Amino acid sequence: MEPFLPYIFMAVMLVVYLSSVPGMIIIERRLSAWLQYRVGPNRVGPFGLMQPMADALKFLSKEDIIPLHVKRWLYLFAPALMVFPAFFVIAVIPWGVLTLNGKEIFIQIAQTNIGILFILAISSLTVYSIVFGAWTSNKYALLGGLRASAQMISYELPMGLAVMSMIMMAGTLRLEGIVQYQMDTVWGLFQQPIGGLIFIITAFAETNRLPFDLPESEAELVGGYHTEYSSMKFAMFYMGEYCNMLTAASLITLLFLGGWHVPLVSSMGLEPLTVQIIQIGGFGLKVALIMLFFVWMRWTLPRFRYDQLMHLGWKWLIPLTLANIVLTAILMAIFR
Repeated sequence: MEPFLPYIFMAVMLVVYLSSVPGMIIIERRLSAWLQYRVGPNRVGPFGLMQPMADALKFLSKEDIIPLHVKRWLYLFAPALMVFPAFFVIAVIPWGVLTLNGKEIFIQIAQTNIGILFILAISSLTVYSIVFGAWTSNKYALLGGLRASAQMISYELPMGLAVMSMIMMAGTLRLEGIVQYQMDTVWGLFQQPIGGLIFIITAFAETNRLPFDLPESEAELVGGYHTEYSSMKFAMFYMGEYCNMLTAASLITLLFLGGWHVPLVSSMGLEPLTVQIIQIGGFGLKVALIMLFFVWMRWTLPRFRYDQLMHLGWKWLIPLTLANIVLTAILMAIFR
């Protein structure tokens, strides 16, 4: 059974990632309607639950337009590049641990000693999708691509520095090791409140969610980098955004919210398998709540001006993360 476990985990994780997209679409529509005192989708199926399927059928039936002025291969490659990194990174994300035949097995497709570096490296490929799609398009899309490239550079630096503080505390690049460290001590958000807050802020910027959606900015750029995309190519950009949200929520959970750790459940006298199932459910609940937080912020905060975006990244977040690393090193030298 064990040799086939990675393939089973791969199938399960792909199902979860693919099903999260329609699930988040209906949740975002319902939640945004509730926050704005609107009705929301309520016609297609009970409580509007079939609305994502109607959206998918609409995208499939739309005319697939390819403008004459674009570089065809690059124009077609960009939407695919938006989705692939999100599917690659799920290979190293651990969702929990199970004990089978007296052996602990992580619910993870592949284990690596540099899990956090792998995720940060692969996730950064998303910006190439945006830049390629913008470069091969025209006008408003090109402006969106330029904004996206500058935004990613500005916010990947503080994101990496925020992660560095947690790596210093745990002493490992393995995500499983970072979770185990938090289980032995306390959650990372309590040890690194500055790093955790900055990582959450930069996660919004990296996923192009409000108030950091300057590459799209419908009020200014019509739709930004995907203005000239239609049909399923536009849907792939849309799907990539939600998959990247799921990846970001998983990283926040693993680095700063204890991963699959559920406080006090181990001391309740339950069977080990029951405890592990509860912990896996706890990981899923944390990820779901963070994704709801993403949606809530979208309909709560106004969009930044572009100069405010750059000002926040370079003049506040980077100095704060550097100071946090220095403070962490000093405290580790004193107390260890």
